[in-house]
Amino acid sequence: MPKLIDTHAHLNFNAFKNDVDKVVRQCLANDVWMINVGTKYETSQKAVELAQKYEKGVFAAIGLHPIHLDTGLVKIKNDTEEVEVHAAEEFFDYQKYEELAKSPKVVAIGEVGLDYYWRPKTTKKKELFKQKQKDLLTKQLDLAKELNLPVIFHCRMAYNDLVEILRKRRNINKYTPDELLIKGVVHCFAGSWQQAQRFLEMGFCLGFNGIIFKKIKDIDFEEVIRNTPLDRVLLETDCPYLAPPPTEGRNDPLTLKYIVERVAKIKNLSYEKVAEATTENAKKLFSISI
Repeated sequence: MPKLIDTHAHLNFNAFKNDVDKVVRQCLANDVWMINVGTKYETSQKAVELAQKYEKGVFAAIGLHPIHLDTGLVKIKNDTEEVEVHAAEEFFDYQKYEELAKSPKVVAIGEVGLDYYWRPKTTKKKELFKQKQKDLLTKQLDLAKELNLPVIFHCRMAYNDLVEILRKRRNINKYTPDELLIKGVVHCFAGSWQQAQRFLEMGFCLGFNGIIFKKIKDIDFEEVIRNTPLDRVLLETDCPYLAPPPTEGRNDPLTLKYIVERVAKIKNLSYEKVAEATTENAKKLFSISI
């Protein structure tokens, strides 16, 4: 049984191209399991291929990240940590992702959502840009519903819009409430407690990683973590990014223990209690069997 599950890793990224198998083996030897998360078709496919190499302990999520959507309105800088050669932005191909999801190692649709950080400057283009991202999210929520998979949400500078989309989806009359229910986690949560409450009220989990060690204006991570019920907490690294102190440089799933320590301290609980509870939360949400 894993002691910890990193619910949001990117060992499928270019940053690990030279030693990914070594890192995976080190994690498994230390009872750390992981879900490697796709951000476009290329990285989603790599996540699935990596998961299929291991009998247990390595899983995949697939999806098109909003910053990789071809809106024709913004140009995103190439992140060499993610992909070695920047490819053109994508249009969402429902059938290709549906086919990729046939692997039993795919446990979620993600990471998908809204990201308004890189956005056009004019009001008209900005609204069109946002609508294109919302349309993409809707299609991927449909895919998750069809496949009965939970969703890993990415959200940056867009919490209110994400809440609105999810609330509307739960209130469409042609479906019963049970049919509308979307399970999932808001990854790398960095909002206020008031925003956190809205997601918790809809039944979602919140994902915490190394960002909780940072000081961000108007965000009180301690308040959010302290008030979030333990059975709604998921832990993640978002590696190779967001290395928690005392580590630095390229992050990996083995640093998850520092997130456990921080959450345990804030909630005044033992390390063992937080580790056990968050592992059970991950198993339940992503239907991971031991």
